[in-house]
Amino acid sequence: ISRAGAGSISEFCLLHKPVVLVPSPNVAEDHQTKNALALVDKQAAIYVKDSEAENVLMDIALSTINDERKLKELSGNIAKLALPDSARIIAQEVIKLAETANK
Repeated sequence: ISRAGAGSISEFCLLHKPVVLVPSPNVAEDHQTKNALALVDKQAAIYVKDSEAENVLMDIALSTINDERKLKELSGNIAKLALPDSARIIAQEVIKLAETANK
């Protein structure tokens, strides 16, 4: 169970961890909800609205923990979103931009 910040989501992807995301409603442009829904659209996470968490979160968490098939599905799908070499990819793009600017 986690908020849906980009850093947290990146770590869940890299670790292939099933997650229930409860986006914070108190962030700029509701970006955490957008982050969460991007994973939900790929069946890689479960989404619970913050305003509903008090009433449904524990039931959803417990039913998910007890569903091996669901855990395996979430783990497999979130793993597909991982970019373990993201630092290298970003560095290559920065180098390309720098080379283009220097021409």
